[in-house]
Amino acid sequence: MKYGARNQVKGKVKSIKEGNIMSEVLVELPGGGEMTSVMTLNSLRDLDLKVGDEVKVVAKAVNVLLVKE
Repeated sequence: MKYGARNQVKGKVKSIKEGNIMSEVLVELPGGGEMTSVMTLNSLRDLDLKVGDEVKVVAKAVNVLLVKE
């Protein structure tokens, strides 16, 4: 998959909070930092994200995207 964002770092899903429509995914980064991504429940399910999954955090402007490869 190609995308135009240049800011990328791999991490591990630390926690997932699900609401009625949206979800919040907390990712632990190397060195102990954390980043959070907010996405719809449909996107969470499409990515089949689970705690412990390795993901790539892709940041562009104010958007933080998660890529599971």
